Amino acid sequence: MPSTTLPSFAPAANAVRHLDLADYVGAAGWARLPAAVRRRFGAGHPDVDYTGRMDLRCSGIGRVYASLSRAFGSPLTGLQARGLAAIVRVRANSQGGVVWERVFGEAAGAATVRSTKEPGTGGQLTERTDGGLAMALDVFEEDGSLVFQSRRFFLALGRLRIPVPQWLSPGQCRVTHTDLGGGDFRFTLSMAHPLWGETFYQLGVFTDPLQVE
Repeated sequence: MPSTTLPSFAPAANAVRHLDLADYVGAAGWARLPAAVRRRFGAGHPDVDYTGRMDLRCSGIGRVYASLSRAFGSPLTGLQARGLAAIVRVRANSQGGVVWERVFGEAAGAATVRSTKEPGTGGQLTERTDGGLAMALDVFEEDGSLVFQSRRFFLALGRLRIPVPQWLSPGQCRVTHTDLGGGDFRFTLSMAHPLWGETFYQLGVFTDPLQVE
């Protein structure tokens, strides 16, 4: 009988590769994270909306930075609130990045902050806003939490990368994701400037609709 060549089902060479945070955290640190955290941040995680409530504060200098950030898509919010209803929408994009959209308040008067986590140059993770303000991030496990900490800020304009001096930045950004069990997790964000001290602080507790107990 004549031989038959079966069709190949190997993925195309230009197939989109999902962002895999385990590569940045490292095998040992990734293994120390709770299973729920690894699932939420694992490669190819399904699109999801997390609902919860947040406390937000910012300093006077923080409000100045929030106002100036309007030129870059308003990635910083000057809101001051306690127990504010919030939604975090997580979506993969067609370039292999992950879009995180935070909606503060009810629909009629909601404020939205959106950024995309994506691979950057030199093997470092980058988070970029729609307006081009971006930061290079270190990602690591600390006491069972997943931590994102800014290393430097820059403007991403096409292929250009324009460094933002530290003193002009809103401060070092630190975001912590801590699993609370039962499908809930805590999100904290802080920004601390070397001269002005704390500029922004956010704390929220959210429910994971995909959590299976």
